[in-house]
Amino acid sequence: MHIHILGICGTFMGSLAQLAKQQGHHVTGSDAKVYPPMSDQLEKVGISFFDSFKPDQLVPRPDLVVVGNALSRGNPCVEAMLDLNLDYVSGPEWLGSNILANRHVIAVSGTHGKTTTASMLVAILCRAGLDPGYLIGGVPIKSETSADMGGGQYFVVEADEYDCAFFDKRSKFIHYRSNTLVINNIEFDHADIFPDLAAIETQFHHLLRTLPSNVDIIYPDNDEVIQSLIDRGCWSRTHSYSGEGCNWQYRLIKENMSSFEVRHSGGPNSISSGFVNWDQFGLHNVRNAMSAIIAAHQVGISVEDSCAALSNFSGVMRRMQIIFQKNKFTLYDDFAHHPTAIATTLGGLRARVGGAKIITVIEPGSATMRRGVHGKTLAASLEESDQVFWYMNTEVLWDATELMSFADVNFEVFYELEDLIKSCISAATTDVHMVIMSNTGFQGLQKRLLSQLSS
Repeated sequence: MHIHILGICGTFMGSLAQLAKQQGHHVTGSDAKVYPPMSDQLEKVGISFFDSFKPDQLVPRPDLVVVGNALSRGNPCVEAMLDLNLDYVSGPEWLGSNILANRHVIAVSGTHGKTTTASMLVAILCRAGLDPGYLIGGVPIKSETSADMGGGQYFVVEADEYDCAFFDKRSKFIHYRSNTLVINNIEFDHADIFPDLAAIETQFHHLLRTLPSNVDIIYPDNDEVIQSLIDRGCWSRTHSYSGEGCNWQYRLIKENMSSFEVRHSGGPNSISSGFVNWDQFGLHNVRNAMSAIIAAHQVGISVEDSCAALSNFSGVMRRMQIIFQKNKFTLYDDFAHHPTAIATTLGGLRARVGGAKIITVIEPGSATMRRGVHGKTLAASLEESDQVFWYMNTEVLWDATELMSFADVNFEVFYELEDLIKSCISAATTDVHMVIMSNTGFQGLQKRLLSQLSS
């Protein structure tokens, strides 16, 4: 079958394309914003794509068009698809029907940590010899790919609350029919489609209403939004962690969160435990690890084995990935999209590096950040930085100078990429940790910095 994917360079759709290719389909696609790592992955596996939405790409006629949620009426390819009466479907629906239907689905949802938690789960399942399939919104450093069919029973999927397509406004995770569901956290995000937090909660409520009683739901005990969601209506088994009285708890051994103990009480005479010693940092990653360990436990993997797997976990590309290190200068690439994630990431880095200088280079890339929805919360999230470099692209609708009046941090604002690059290179000195934060390609900033730093 010839499958043509509109929006193929998005993290979800590009991963979907790779799964379809592994199934033996002839896969093509197109997008208007093409940048690594997804463009590199597609080229590596031999999937050709157009860097435009010109309608002639639909000739000869594909057997099926899979439509990404970034496309809407008025797009030339969408209009041609409808005029030609082509068969079409959303990505999540195709995934649910063609990939997940006969697998044990472990779905990871929430505002933050989905990609990292899903990657941890894949690492645990692989070490246990279970050969899982997976589709995640990033690239685990060791696997070098964001999706794989796998050969085993289990399939790990990043379960986003974003909508499916212009013709299906339900959240993606509705299509996945999860057997195990992780809910890491729920906060307001995706301001381009959700008016408020209550609208997001309703989508999660709809998800819980579709799950059978034998599904396992895993969540942190101290999240009031998730607890209110559970109280609103839940018919499945629940497993919470960290709070007093929970069967699952963690104990920090080092303040920088590079070592912690996991304990599970299965009954009065049944306690199991394990220790994680890893290169990751931050309390958010400890919590991500707890979700992964509990999910793995539901499919028969011991706490000790999961902890051993995570002790060798190398992380995910663009999640505080070290991309350059020389003369006590370190450059990180991070997929920042929300103030809570920014604050926890920088807090974890501060715990790791102590008094060393942290410079945050940030582009408001997500739809929510570009709209200025988070306001002074975004400014406050940067307070672990010693200096902030803002890059304000033409789509940002607010004033960074005004925003930073709410934070006690030195900052500069840049409107030209060349000026930003010069300042970054000038600031790349000894005992500096520079963090690039954006959920876009940042106009190739990372590659250009690497080129100049290397020379």
